[in-house]
Amino acid sequence: MALRGNLLVLVLLFAAAATASGKSARLDLVPAAPGASLASRARDDRRRHAYICARLRSRQGGSRRVAAEVASSSAVSLPMSSGAYSGTGQYFVKLRVGTPVQEFTLVADTGSDLTWVKCAGASPPGRVFRPKTSRSWAPIPCSSDTCKLDVPFTLANCSSPASPCTYDYRYKEGSAGARGIVGTESATIALPGGKVAQLKDVVLGCSSSHDGQSFRSADGVLSLGNAKISFATQAAARFGGSFSYCLVDHLAPRNATGYLAFGPGQVPRTPATQTKLFLDPEMPFYGVKVDAIHVAGKALDIPAEVWDAKSGGVILDSGNTLTVLAAPAYKAVVAALSKHLDGVPKVSFPPFEHCYNWTARRPGAPEIIPKLAVQFAGSARLEPPAKSYVIDVKPGVKCIGVQEGEWPGLSVIGNIMQQEHLWEFDLKNMQVRFKQSNCTR
Repeated sequence: MALRGNLLVLVLLFAAAATASGKSARLDLVPAAPGASLASRARDDRRRHAYICARLRSRQGGSRRVAAEVASSSAVSLPMSSGAYSGTGQYFVKLRVGTPVQEFTLVADTGSDLTWVKCAGASPPGRVFRPKTSRSWAPIPCSSDTCKLDVPFTLANCSSPASPCTYDYRYKEGSAGARGIVGTESATIALPGGKVAQLKDVVLGCSSSHDGQSFRSADGVLSLGNAKISFATQAAARFGGSFSYCLVDHLAPRNATGYLAFGPGQVPRTPATQTKLFLDPEMPFYGVKVDAIHVAGKALDIPAEVWDAKSGGVILDSGNTLTVLAAPAYKAVVAALSKHLDGVPKVSFPPFEHCYNWTARRPGAPEIIPKLAVQFAGSARLEPPAKSYVIDVKPGVKCIGVQEGEWPGLSVIGNIMQQEHLWEFDLKNMQVRFKQSNCTR
């Protein structure tokens, strides 16, 4: 499970909203205030990127993933909010677990395998889950296949077959982490008309210790990764085989919300809106194939091996705030963008390398930010708004909002680049679809 210091927080507020069919509910994603430092997010993103790369390098052969059958075609959705107002680069959702139910605000993370919440006795203290008071909580034995094969970062201390499964998620370089036991629990989701749906036997981590800036405002993590035990996989199997999210502008007003939904999506199934998902059975990440990046209508000179999964590849990651490009792609992109921005006075704003005093632009100067487009394999083309790649870092200052990654190495399309688009992850057919959206549905 990836614990991200720089995720935009997907806040599932569990406010239900009916679709035209009357068979779905929605969870909103709400943006947080611009109190979070983009500079600190950039540093956290680099640690997260190093963690993901290290995990990919250390993966072992064999498949842990078991495809779940689709049991229903109805849908549910949850409100999703940005964590910028609470000082993080993540999105939050609210999830209700246990019997009787307890509600928690969780970081929605496409790079996580395990959903976990802070538990009684957690350090530092805060709102906690109390498994002993829940009639539906059942610890998973450390001797079980689920513990040995499906739960990442499990600990080897199994004093007896019935001892609970334990885990210790830890970022490198002293970053965020969590430690606890794993069990199964029920999750309750609101449906239109006052009804509720209950997901049983959801795999849930009960963390007695945790650290990281993200968890000052959140109670844990909602796993949306590609893994047998993730909440996304379990909920998608119940509600049509897919899930989707729509991220509002991370600097939108505090009451603005996007949403996280499970069930049939609203993105047309056309070559122009979809591309293949590449899923590693050992890893939770969602891989895609990029063919090219265009700036001002011109394809940049980027070696094809940058986009090849054998030497690099690309993942979509709601947990990274900024987009990270392997060095050859980064250099080509910033060279093309900075050429068009050459007339704007530069300023220093570490760790960003290319920043501009926007208030010093020549009065009456035309818009000079060129259009950037990411061409995926096939006909699908992402054309993010300019604010998603030349970003506001403080009043009057804009920076090219991409970071340089190691080479050979992975590229990551972060959540700011994904904002104001609806993304549908069709796990059944291994496709991702997307379209522009204001996320109001």
